[in-house]
Amino acid sequence: VQLQAFGGGMVQAGGSLRLSCAASGGTFSSSHNGWFRQAPGKEREFVAAISWSGGSTYYADSVKGRFTISRDNAKSTVYLQMNSLKFEDTAVYYCAQAQPAPFGVLGDKEYEYDYWGQGTEVTVSS
Repeated sequence: VQLQAFGGGMVQAGGSLRLSCAASGGTFSSSHNGWFRQAPGKEREFVAAISWSGGSTYYADSVKGRFTISRDNAKSTVYLQMNSLKFEDTAVYYCAQAQPAPFGVLGDKEYEYDYWGQGTEVTVSS
């Protein structure tokens, strides 16, 4: 499985960005996906997760109501729409994919994901 994240960039506070993560190989349509981020000098943290069907989503409290995770299984792509961006959202964002587990629960821990993209940088200026 290979994951390629893109869509990062620089944006002013209050602005929006949409990240995309394209998957190849594996069984994308049977796997849960997640987004994590790592700010400078900090540990990587969970942002959002989505079930294989798209029917369930889970967000970190810090992004709830501002970010939306979605997926298009026909395109093997997961998205992260980020609105009302804040300076503290500045980080490298990583997409991740778990092993196929249609009945598994959505995870917010790094060890629950088996494949990782290379990261895309988001910079929010205040």
